[in-house]
Amino acid sequence: MSGNPLASKIAAPYARALFDFSVEKNIMHQITADFQNLEIFLDEAVELTEYLNNPIVSKEAKGELLTKTLESQVNAETFKFLMVLVNRDRINLLKSVIASYLELVYETASIKMIEVSTAFPFANLQKNTLIQKLKELTNAREIRLVITVDSSLIGGFLIKTESKVIDFTIKNQLQKLAKHLDTVLEI
Repeated sequence: MSGNPLASKIAAPYARALFDFSVEKNIMHQITADFQNLEIFLDEAVELTEYLNNPIVSKEAKGELLTKTLESQVNAETFKFLMVLVNRDRINLLKSVIASYLELVYETASIKMIEVSTAFPFANLQKNTLIQKLKELTNAREIRLVITVDSSLIGGFLIKTESKVIDFTIKNQLQKLAKHLDTVLEI
């Protein structure tokens, strides 16, 4: 959802072209699945991401590496697209292209991406209850949570959508109480 705005701006036309192509060829589900898996894979394989982002490494070397690691793992059209990014020296934008593409897919499918920061990981029941409430509030068909655990929140959780921030954290409540006490004690 968030990231480098310049990379996002450059990545958007690539994502749009792939999205339009996937709809036209009726392979959106396969490419979406590939990109969801690639997103997780790239987050875990930091060395691979650094290698692909390295401007000193040649296009040929990047292409060979992707051929060895991904060609058998992804749809043929997804792989061809990755090779287009390599050949145009845009493979360093892969994460931004994936994010833009998935945004287009989720928007089309009425799926809302919502960031949630919590002090402790959610239990499945809590997560499902939150998803149900968010569906009611946003009128979305489906909700996809991006959960980050931040122990500095002490307790509770923080919800970020495209246009709103809802703060149910204990840290926020303590800050409000401190401000209130400051105003009361100044009298």
